[in-house]
Amino acid sequence: MMKPSKSASNLKELINHAIQDLEVTPEEYNKIMDCAHDDGHIDKEEKELLSQFQQMLSNGTIKRVKG
Repeated sequence: MMKPSKSASNLKELINHAIQDLEVTPEEYNKIMDCAHDDGHIDKEEKELLSQFQQMLSNGTIKRVKG
C-alpha cells in the first residue's frame, strides 16, 4: 500500500481541526483548498478527504462561519 503524500497528511490535519471545532472560517477554508492544490496535483487521498469535508459542509456537520 502506498504511503499518503505529504500534502495529503497536511490536508488531513487541517480538515481534522475543522472537524474538532465543527466550524471553518474563510481563512481555514482557503488554507484547506490551497493545501489541496499546493503541489499542482490532487491525489486519491486528497480527493477522498476533500469529498468528506465537502459532504460535512453540505450536511451541516461543519458550519462555515465568518472570520
